[in-house]
Amino acid sequence: MVNVVLKAALTGAVVVAISEVAKRSTLVAAILASLPLTSILAMVWIYLDTRNEKNVATLSMGIFWMVLPSLVFFITLPALMRSGIRFPIALPISAGLMAGVYFVYVHLLRRVGISI
Repeated sequence: MVNVVLKAALTGAVVVAISEVAKRSTLVAAILASLPLTSILAMVWIYLDTRNEKNVATLSMGIFWMVLPSLVFFITLPALMRSGIRFPIALPISAGLMAGVYFVYVHLLRRVGISI
């Protein structure tokens, strides 16, 4: 249980740090947020918990394939906000569109023989 709390605290600290940096510099925060910090943390946690390098490699490839549909969020959110839609509305719309693209994308990957 202590291990889970430590993981959550460290991972949460990364998110809080990025949001605090964003108050001073959105460029620096964007660079930090674009780094695969959560992916790296997840890989470290999986490795430390299981010592299974195959699981780490599989997760890494899964993340690789899932980056493309996640970009939909980062394109639609600012586009919606620039068109006059306020953040509280644009955020769930963008997240919903991204979820829909994930759904379609995973089915397309399966059709071409890629399973995650």
